[in-house]
Formats: sequence, C-alpha cells, structure tokens
Amino acid sequence: MTLSHSRKDFPEDFLFGVSTSAYQIEGHQFGGAGSTHWDTFAATPGNVVNAEDGAVACDHYHRWPEDLDLIRDGNFDVYRFSASWARVLPEGRGTPNADGLDYYDRLVDGMLERGVKPALTLYHWELPSALSDRGGWTHPDVAKWFADYATVLMDRIGDRIWSTATINEFWCVSWLSHFLGIHAPGLRDIRAGARAIHNVLKAHGMGIEAMRAAGHNNLGAVFNLEYTMPSENTDEAKRAAATYDAIFNRTFLGAAFHGTYPDEMLSGLEPHLPVGWQDDMATIRQPLDWCGINYYTRKIIRPVPGPFPAHEEIPGPLPKTDMGWEIFPDGLTHFLTHVAKTYSGDLPLYVTENGMAAPDVLDNGAVQDDARIAYLDAHLGAVREAIAQGAPVKGYFAWSLLDNYEWALGYDKRFGLVHVDFDSLDRTPKASYQDMARALVRT
Repeated sequence: MTLSHSRKDFPEDFLFGVSTSAYQIEGHQFGGAGSTHWDTFAATPGNVVNAEDGAVACDHYHRWPEDLDLIRDGNFDVYRFSASWARVLPEGRGTPNADGLDYYDRLVDGMLERGVKPALTLYHWELPSALSDRGGWTHPDVAKWFADYATVLMDRIGDRIWSTATINEFWCVSWLSHFLGIHAPGLRDIRAGARAIHNVLKAHGMGIEAMRAAGHNNLGAVFNLEYTMPSENTDEAKRAAATYDAIFNRTFLGAAFHGTYPDEMLSGLEPHLPVGWQDDMATIRQPLDWCGINYYTRKIIRPVPGPFPAHEEIPGPLPKTDMGWEIFPDGLTHFLTHVAKTYSGDLPLYVTENGMAAPDVLDNGAVQDDARIAYLDAHLGAVREAIAQGAPVKGYFAWSLLDNYEWALGYDKRFGLVHVDFDSLDRTPKASYQDMARALVRT
C-alpha cells in the first residue's frame, strides 16, 4: 500500500505537518513541571488502563532533537505541538518555572533551525492540580488564569511562533471531562459540564484578547468535530442526533464565531450556565486568523429514555480503527465546506489532527501499517475534494508523530507515524512515515 496523493496534488502554499501534545509525549516528571489533574486522575484506580500516566511518556523532554529530526526528514512543513501549563507555571499562577520556559525556548529554536514552522497550542488538557483544587474549569476566574498563562508563555516564545491556538478540542476539555467523566477531572455532573463549556470558551476569548494586546497574530483555535447521523429515519432519532451535534459541534463553533449557543444545547444546559453568561459572548467571539479542525470519525446516535441529553452512540457498519471509530472520510469534506460556509467564511482552515489507531507490531525492525496509509490517503482525498468545492483549506497535519500516551487508554492505542518502544523509548519510523516522506518531497 502506498499513498496515491502527494504534495504536487495540493496548492503550492499548502502546508503539511504533524501534531503532538505535551502531556502525551514530553515526560511530565522532568524539568520542574507541576502536578496536573491528569497525574491525579491516572493515580485513581479504574480511571486509566493499567493506571498509566505521562510521567515519562516518550521522554520528548530529552529526546526532542531526535524527534525534530524526524519531522524535518519526513519533509513536513509544520510541527503542531502544545505547551504544558503546569510546566510553565507549576502552581497554575504565580512564579514561572525557568526550566520549563527554557525548554520551550530550545524546542522552538530547534524547529526553526530545521526549517519547521512552530504551531503552538496553549492548552491540550493538562490543567495544573493547584487550579483543579480550586474548581478548575468550573471556577469563574479560570478564564483570567488562562489568559495570564498565555501571556507568560508568549512573552517568552511568541516572537518565534508561526501560529498559536488557544484551546485544543473544547468538547473534550468540558463535556467529555465534566459530564461524561471519561477524562480528567472525571466529573459526572451536568452543572459542572455546562460551566466548563462556557468557561473554556471564555478562556479562549480572553486568551485571544491578551495575545492581541501584546502584538501577537496568526491566532486561532482547534475544534474537534464528529459527523452525526440518526440511527433511523424517525423524528425521535433525528432530535437525538441534533442534540448530539449541538453539544459536540455547534455549541463551540457557534459561540466562537457567532456569539450564540444552539437551542438544542440551551434546552438542557441553560439552567446550569453561569448567571449572566450572555454578557460573555462578546468576549468569546473574538476575531480569529484561522480555524483548526480535528476530524476522525462519524457517530450514529439513537434516542434513549431519561433526562437530557437522552441519546447514546451505537456502532455503525463501516470499517473501524483500533479505537472502534468508523472510517468515514466524507465527513471531513463535509466539515471543511460546512464550517467555511456557516462559521469561518474566508479564514484559512487547517486540518489540525487526522489519523488512526492501529495495533501496530514491530517486526524485524519495521512496521508495515497499510491500514494507516489507506486512512491517510482517503482523508487527503477528502481534503482535495473540499478544496475543489471552494473551501479555503491551507494545511493538513497528521496525528500523530509518535505513538504516545492515549489518555484514559494508557499506552495501548498507537496513533503514531513513528513506533515507540515504551520500554527502551527507541523510535522506529513506520511504513506510513516513509510513505509520507516520499509523498512530501519538495521539487
């Protein structure tokens, strides 16, 4: 199996990259980083497969030169990475960690030395424990805390950053973590879920305001989107799917671009939002320079009895990844065209994450991950189709450079283009990496 698409099939200014996140690869025990709610969540029995955490992860903290070489040698243009709030500010506020700021200095300079554009994400889920103790994303002051953190980090490295995203995947930070309880802090509370939704959006807005005031540009945010279909052609199933779509997709896009929440979301969550939430919408709706879309799958939704949101996912008929996610490339074409038409207009769109988990096996020093190559090829085709339909798509970043810590699933699920032996930490480029490197050769 080889990719049928290559760099020459895309516009001349189209950018290709890879994405990672701090807690998943860095090794959080190193360099004076403070405790995060993922450390404590993982230490609680039953939350994470094998009670695994990100203490060592891929040890990117020490091995970053090797990893940046892999990005350069893979012919990627951009490295989308995240910073750890608790590495920069171990208590979430107050005195910065000099070692943490020095580390991000070295990392950014290392990218530039290799001709790779640094694409920073300020928050990819690792809230400092000291702030979690105070209520975390449910606390009314968390947006200010986030803006202060953004200011501290950007004051240090912002002069060399190509792009900055505030939040990665608003839905995961809020609903998945505070209502469904699957990610840290593991709450199952509708009031906490509603307040986390609103506060993470407000933090995004205040972060953008703070960075604009400091003279930074090329600012955006990253939305994870799932194509939603009803389980059957009934009014009840259609309402259930619309509610899922509202909470997962339209709540965050609508707030960030239009300053509104969808009716289906408000019907269940408005009583639990902060008093005066409407007054924050102007702050949330900050002008952006680009929009990032993370896309992996579609979901089929059916109604169930009970209180809001009264729906559940059911398995679909399509081939699935090792996460159990259906492979549905047409959903990516849909979102790239729909988001431009409905929300972001002419702003550049970037596919900031797309990839698949597979049960990769290292065999005689190689991983022949044909299923991943086919997945990437199909989704690159979906991007080309969106461009042909007029969507202003300017880049595609694969998830992920490395096999890494897959949150509540520990180290069991492998998304990387590069295999990581979690005992030796040796890196082995997979067939997908080699194929991408060939496809992205610059002529």
